[in-house]
Amino acid sequence: MDKNKKQVIVVGGGLAGLISSIFLQRSGINTVLIEKKTYPFHRVCGEYISNEVKPFLKRMDLFPEHLNPSDLTRFNLSDIKGNLAELDLPLGGFGISRYQFDEFLYQKAREAGVEVKIKTEVIDTAFAENEFTVSLKGGQKLNADFVINAYGKRSKLDKTFERNFIKKKSPFLGVKYHAKIDFPKDVIGLYNFKGGYCGVSHVEDDKVNICYLSRRENLKKYGDIVAMEEAVLYENPLLKELLLNAEMLLEKPEVINEISFEKKASVENHMLMAGDTAGLITPLCGNGMAMAIHSGYLASSIIVDFYHGELNRESVESEYDKVWQHNFSKRLWVGRKTQNLFGNQLRAGLSIQFVNKFPSLAKKLIKQTHGEVF
Repeated sequence: MDKNKKQVIVVGGGLAGLISSIFLQRSGINTVLIEKKTYPFHRVCGEYISNEVKPFLKRMDLFPEHLNPSDLTRFNLSDIKGNLAELDLPLGGFGISRYQFDEFLYQKAREAGVEVKIKTEVIDTAFAENEFTVSLKGGQKLNADFVINAYGKRSKLDKTFERNFIKKKSPFLGVKYHAKIDFPKDVIGLYNFKGGYCGVSHVEDDKVNICYLSRRENLKKYGDIVAMEEAVLYENPLLKELLLNAEMLLEKPEVINEISFEKKASVENHMLMAGDTAGLITPLCGNGMAMAIHSGYLASSIIVDFYHGELNRESVESEYDKVWQHNFSKRLWVGRKTQNLFGNQLRAGLSIQFVNKFPSLAKKLIKQTHGEVF
């Protein structure tokens, strides 16, 4: 047998990639996972996971209980002037850093027998004669029956694959810190500022994640991150107090440019797309990590059905697209529409009034951006 021939290649070792590779390998499917970085590492991420995936993670022995993730049950929303609305989260969630959680899942993947290639970059994937050829930087080529792409929000591969969303410039950038700060352990805070919003919540070890989305024009106007924060984020008095009193734990913030919330295809040239590679929900919804976990499970479980003789290649692709749309398309649409309420004082102020006057309706709106427990 050709040593370079695999049953499944998973490109990208984030949550979707790790979950899918673990599920596949445990199901007896020969799987290789390719990640261009070395674990552990930080990512720009809100680091909140909806409890909708908690039963699945526990069934799979993938819930990181030993890391003491935070238990998040309340939601605070602030407009630019610092007016506040408070709400109990309908389902709640837990907070854990990607640095710790991805490392934990990486070790679980290795224990399962997944062949993990770190510090390895995929530069192209081609499909011909019912087989994929995955080209690696350095010249090596691997072959596989299936490819799951879970390489994240934005990659050189998106340009290589000529995906539609990559042709459009995105006006957003993301910035993340870890900090020590006096902040309630059960609260997710969402703080508006001009042209963006900032999420604040606990992860493990009494650390707080501070992650914000801003229009790139803010950075262009003020020249650097610090100047932008002082000129723009500090306009919100609650956010100013938080940032001024935070003991930052990272040497420098994690930053990502051109975050796109445009529609993406869940299947491209016979490849299954999972996690942010298939669609990025707006951060204010706090549901991207749960979606990544769920989509990784869906993609891998459908491929398992193929090897059990229940599906052919065409039905694998159509079934995955169908279940992806069913589980995620509506909440992505609601997220895009809801984001229009943020980063502007008038609209954010109206949102505060709405949450305070109609908390039950606000909870229903939150539910629209989340899925069912599975």
